[in-house]
Amino acid sequence: MLKVDFSKSGIKDITQYQSKIDEIHQKLVNKSGEGNAYLGWYDWPLNYDKQEVENIKALYHELKGTYDCILVCGIGGSYLGCRAAAEMLRGLYPEGIELIYIGNTFSPNYLKQILNYIDHKEPILNVISKSGTTTETALSYGIFSAYLKKRYGAVYKKRIIVTTDKEKGNLKQSALKYDYPCFVIPDDIGGRYSVSTAVGLVPLALAGIDIEAILKGSLAAKEKYNASNLEINDAYRYGLSRYLLQQKGYDVEMLVTYELQLVSFAEWFKQLFGESEGKDGKGILPTSVCFSTDLHSMGQFIQDGKKLLFETLLYIKECGDDIHFMGEEASIAQMDYLADKDLSWMNEMMAKGTIAAHHEQGNVPIISLELKDNSAFSFGYLIYFFYLACATSCYLNEINPFNQPGVEIYKKKMFELLGKE
Repeated sequence: MLKVDFSKSGIKDITQYQSKIDEIHQKLVNKSGEGNAYLGWYDWPLNYDKQEVENIKALYHELKGTYDCILVCGIGGSYLGCRAAAEMLRGLYPEGIELIYIGNTFSPNYLKQILNYIDHKEPILNVISKSGTTTETALSYGIFSAYLKKRYGAVYKKRIIVTTDKEKGNLKQSALKYDYPCFVIPDDIGGRYSVSTAVGLVPLALAGIDIEAILKGSLAAKEKYNASNLEINDAYRYGLSRYLLQQKGYDVEMLVTYELQLVSFAEWFKQLFGESEGKDGKGILPTSVCFSTDLHSMGQFIQDGKKLLFETLLYIKECGDDIHFMGEEASIAQMDYLADKDLSWMNEMMAKGTIAAHHEQGNVPIISLELKDNSAFSFGYLIYFFYLACATSCYLNEINPFNQPGVEIYKKKMFELLGKE
């Protein structure tokens, strides 16, 4: 399912770290590591709420045909995972239900454009927040629920779905008061680890995506990476390799993708590692590029610039439909040497050429991940791989992977300026 190649990473002797990885493995299995109250994701593929998944599917069938777009109202982990999955699985211009993302900005220009746009659509709103007090999300919830009430009258309530805490919080109270369908954000799973909970599953199911396939993919990854042996567990080895590369002075990790529909997946990746690892003056800065597009803007620095980064290459072997470059087309473009070739083959040759240039001449360490396809199953598999690797590299750095104290500081300063007591 996922092939991982460490041969160009520059990391050779890993056996000396086996005992440390054994220790981390036990912290995860026994839920005894720092931040253990948020280790629910580790067994989630086995222990997820089966009835809630059935309820999500039932809601999809109940509402089907009454909407043509979903307003996904959340910020950070409350929408990035959903967007990563939707674009990876369906592409950037899919047919069917449209996903529109709100609750992640104060920008009046952006929100006004969406209000104007949905005047000609049939929207439903899925508001996602554990507390219900996240400022950007609560703001959009207020604006767009008022819009729906004004447009649809009393039946507007049938167009609002809540995903929040099981028992408490502002959103839970709203759901009870107005009888909105309500789904649960588990207490023991943080936002950036939550895409395979109701946080991601509700909007993805409403968009027609097979959410059970996502859960099956994560279960397959859990079973694959269930032993601590570094010789066979690529997730632990990837987490360790990141840690060892930073010890060599590589403070930046660049996630490299080769499909534009993976750009949002890279944004999800950056939150996962950036918010989990960036603490106590430690951590690797996660960045991303999409080749070949970004080779024309970032390629020069990667090749010849300061040697502060390593690349994690994410390549999907089978990603949607192919295009055959016909002889006539090649002739028009004056590219006869590419006549009767497939674009997927050209993309692969570009990737191989770039790897050779960056590693052999540019001395850039590269870890390669090759995923079979862009199916829902593969998405579920890949996110679990990254969850496990992220927790590993954090524990190696003696960092709590599951809190975000730095985020609270900007909120405090913002609230002072906004006049909130």
